[in-house]
Amino acid sequence: MGKRAALATYDKEFSFVSPVVKYLLFLFNLIFWMISMVLMSVGIYARMMKHAEAAMACLAVDPAILLLIVGVLMFFITFCGCVGSLRENICLLQTFCIFLTIIFLLQLAAGVLGFVFSDKFSCCGGVTYTDWSQNMYFNCTTDNRSRERCSVPFSCCLLSKDEAVINTMCGQGMQELPYLQAGAFIHTNGCIDKLVNWIHSNLFMLGGIALGLAIPQLVGILLSQILINQIKDQIELQNYNLQHRTDPWQ
Repeated sequence: MGKRAALATYDKEFSFVSPVVKYLLFLFNLIFWMISMVLMSVGIYARMMKHAEAAMACLAVDPAILLLIVGVLMFFITFCGCVGSLRENICLLQTFCIFLTIIFLLQLAAGVLGFVFSDKFSCCGGVTYTDWSQNMYFNCTTDNRSRERCSVPFSCCLLSKDEAVINTMCGQGMQELPYLQAGAFIHTNGCIDKLVNWIHSNLFMLGGIALGLAIPQLVGILLSQILINQIKDQIELQNYNLQHRTDPWQ
């Protein structure tokens, strides 16, 4: 009853939908819609400039394909945002908001997984290389019949540019060697310390990247949710006016 009484105080010309929010969300999506067009154009141009054989050989890791995929996804998402904001379409706005939220969460997960599984820190194990003994395949217990017993993964190995053939079994039996001897073949320092030191030395860069990627997404999610709520309130007001309009014959 309280909300209905509040609705009754507004006249028929009143609108809950704020033009500022509406056109700000449209402008936000329009900018990224144009960026998506540029990405798709660059991707298509790059694919056309490559020879067919070379393009097919590296199709899975072709940057042009990645640009096309990102461009198409951005085009679809920003199209929903542009049309949804102009037409005040709740379905399109919710689609835009859901996709943007999913991308934000995937981006966050990718950052965490990148830290966890990256081998660019030249490390092995959590604290030291023998931590791999906690793995059921690499543990050094006598009852372990695995062929990888007392070994470490290939990502722990020290690779030389002079090697013509890469030895993928270079981590075989490394946990049985003393620290200094193992250090001639694999990285013996743990990843936790290296990761912590790297984060400490790159805090400003990481913070800038995180803010640069997160702020536009969070702004888009916030604006779309505000506009969705305003549209719902406007629909409720219109329904109320239809139910309580005065009789024209009186």
